[in-house]
Amino acid sequence: MTSRIRATTLAVALACLAAPALADEMADKQISTEELNINGDTPITTVAPASELLKGHLDTVYSGWLFREADTRQMEQDDFENPNFVFVEQAQDVWNTAEGTVGKSCADCHGTPEEGMKGVRATMPKINAGGDLWSLEDYVNDCRVTRMGAEKWKWNSPQMKNMTALISVQSRGMPVNVAIDGPAAPHWEKGKEMYYTRYGQLELSCASCHEQNYGNFIRADHLSQGQVNGFPVYRLKDAGLVSIHQRFVGCIRDTRAETFAAGSPEFHDLELYVASRGTGLDIEGAGVRP
Repeated sequence: MTSRIRATTLAVALACLAAPALADEMADKQISTEELNINGDTPITTVAPASELLKGHLDTVYSGWLFREADTRQMEQDDFENPNFVFVEQAQDVWNTAEGTVGKSCADCHGTPEEGMKGVRATMPKINAGGDLWSLEDYVNDCRVTRMGAEKWKWNSPQMKNMTALISVQSRGMPVNVAIDGPAAPHWEKGKEMYYTRYGQLELSCASCHEQNYGNFIRADHLSQGQVNGFPVYRLKDAGLVSIHQRFVGCIRDTRAETFAAGSPEFHDLELYVASRGTGLDIEGAGVRP
């Protein structure tokens, strides 16, 4: 089923099943009802019924794009206005450049990003061949070290964030599709426990803001559900790309707690759980946030 047909089907289902309640909630929480259709040819599902995983917690899941101001939303509607694409184009150059002792480029193994990376971001994080939970950044570095003989990139380095943005664009319009069963299940459970654990002097959990208070304002910040389907995102506040784990670090520091490190086992588990909460939404690929 194409993304356009799936988005239309979902919109009809929502309208038939819960239109009055959904409209009331979106109005009450000041959530935009605008449709995201990138470049006019890639409709993105930004509202969906919550999966059974969230029963008793949320009835509907919303992309963070819907909580943004109109001018910020507009940036994501058109790739010419989207500031991410400066970095995506830089990554495209790196993709085609041979590096390391083996003298290979990403393109030598994977072809074009459109050919080799389609759908990859939608499944991340996932269990690798060795049984470990890996994020997209882990797979990038594994390729660099084992296939190219090149040095690892730091988790939040410009090179890594640029490359993960390029890869994410190739899954744009595809549904979030993370596996949480089998060997991933213990990681998902740990991530869930972390999501509901209160941290820091303010004693706040992820759920305190993104589940119990989404739609409310903390000063000028309109709280979203904390969905990660748009990451890495261009954050206007930082004037640059921000990774999922980088945002986790910022959130925990906001609770006035000592944070885990980007790339830590704790954040791998949390990423899996948070990604699963976005089931029903589409990957936005190069989102824009305030």
